[in-house]
Amino acid sequence: MHIALAPMEGVVDHLMRDMLTRVGGFDLCVTEFIRVVDQLLPPRVFYRLCPELHTGGKTLAGVPVRVQLLGQDPGCLADNAARAVELGSPGIDLNFGCPAKTVNKSKGGAVLLKETDSLYNIVHAVRQAVPPTQPVTAKMRLGFEDKSLAIDNALALEAAGASLITIHARTKVEGYNPPAYWDWIARIKQHVKIPLVANGEIWSAEDAVLCQQQSQCQAIMLGRGALSLPNLAAVIKQQSGPMSWEEVRQLLTRYSGYEIYGDKGKYYPNRIKQWLGYLKRQYVEADALFAQIRAMQSSEQIVEALQQP
Repeated sequence: MHIALAPMEGVVDHLMRDMLTRVGGFDLCVTEFIRVVDQLLPPRVFYRLCPELHTGGKTLAGVPVRVQLLGQDPGCLADNAARAVELGSPGIDLNFGCPAKTVNKSKGGAVLLKETDSLYNIVHAVRQAVPPTQPVTAKMRLGFEDKSLAIDNALALEAAGASLITIHARTKVEGYNPPAYWDWIARIKQHVKIPLVANGEIWSAEDAVLCQQQSQCQAIMLGRGALSLPNLAAVIKQQSGPMSWEEVRQLLTRYSGYEIYGDKGKYYPNRIKQWLGYLKRQYVEADALFAQIRAMQSSEQIVEALQQP
């Protein structure tokens, strides 16, 4: 079984990738998207979103981290893909799934699922620019407003040279509302030959089994589920039982050290509250802790609250 950590903008940054891959169970990470508009971006942009490029394109736990690009210009995306690989990214992932209105208004992310030809042109250009030894993968949803182009879009990505497609089993309009339509991935699988990865609404080991059965995919990608149960990947692989709250509390304390003394320290109070918002799904203690620190803006106060047994 292959389990990837999803690229969640503003949530799964390099600090979170380091924490979760140390916990274990993940085989691949994908970065938050790097927005490409009309120019070749300088190396510092890639290093900022993917500091792992300084360590061989892997987290300190040894898990590969693939750079994800988002945009609409095939030539410009191709140039930036070539640069990312030159800097050490183990392949390129292309974002055709982001549902954000600001992104879609600029003709990026999920809105491109309305234009099958555009998907083909982008992937084809990137595939030509990236060495054949490096994978070019794509992440898509089942569609924008409906699922009528789901199979055609997957076929276009395959024909353009994609090595693998990760499918978030919902449309853009469906957003993150349950359920995820894993059976649609199985339908697509009947038409394409390249590997597919199932994504969406996997919160537990039981969900993972159902997803694999309904999607007919062994490989899965975890997003919000991994934030609500930090060792979910290891639990799914039956390497361990669910983390205890005490273990989670220690993890939050270590994360606090990363955030406060890293380059994003000023965002720490919001980040820790955001993570607790996900943890509340699995741990009642997280709800109580969130209520305790909700009004706090001081990092020192929050860390003190975390360290209380």
